[in-house]
Amino acid sequence: MSGLFVRPASLDEALALQQAHGGRLAVIAGGTDLLVGWNLAHAPMPGCMDISGLQELQSIEIGADTVTIGAGVSCARIAAHAGIAADFPMLVECARQTGSIAIQNRATLAGNIMNASPAADNPPALLAYGAKITLASVGGIRCVDYDGFHVGYKRTLATADELLTAITLPRNASGRVHFHCKVGTRRAQAISKVALAALLDWDGDRLQSSRFAFASMAPVPLLARSLSDRLAGSRRGELRRDAIDAALAVDLQPIDDIRSTALYRRRVAKNLVIAALDAR
Repeated sequence: MSGLFVRPASLDEALALQQAHGGRLAVIAGGTDLLVGWNLAHAPMPGCMDISGLQELQSIEIGADTVTIGAGVSCARIAAHAGIAADFPMLVECARQTGSIAIQNRATLAGNIMNASPAADNPPALLAYGAKITLASVGGIRCVDYDGFHVGYKRTLATADELLTAITLPRNASGRVHFHCKVGTRRAQAISKVALAALLDWDGDRLQSSRFAFASMAPVPLLARSLSDRLAGSRRGELRRDAIDAALAVDLQPIDDIRSTALYRRRVAKNLVIAALDAR
């Protein structure tokens, strides 16, 4: 298997290859995550399937109720797309923070998802917006909520014979507050120490609903459900720091690692939530 390189001409051929090789082929479009990992590991490259040429995965479809982004669409195309920016400004911002401009020209949203890093740039926005993903195999197609797709560190719900083919977002964020912040060592080309994407629905000074999605705060990107439940129905003057702290203690599982400490991450996460609640 090592050294094998295949470049299917169609999605059907790619799915057949995925099944034939039992999911042992590394699927690449840009390869910006995987190539770095192989280089650091000083290991021989595994067999690869390059799907970057599949036109079936290159579309961006703006519908009345949803926007669907093909798995082969680059971060650069997402960042430059006016239709995506109109409804999903946090996703555009995340795409613009995915590595350097050169990386954005190659990296894909689907690759960022399937690499399954808890520090990935785009998952918080996808979680906040309530994305769904389409998985395809020779046996058929299924659509699943992105929330819950990551089941552990570097593990997803996708089976060995499935390929992620599209990401769909509901166009229901109009009139809400969109807040995104990535905290890293540098302003660009840095892996996040903490990142938050938040979508808040206010009725005057009362918070009707909210979705707070974090990166680098657990083994997987996640929604802070206890926090949203605790804040629902609160007025601006009633949002206490100790209540936020208590809810985040339930939701988040930060660790000490080479980039930061758990204590720092918890403090920054709370401050980001407060900034999101103050945003207009």
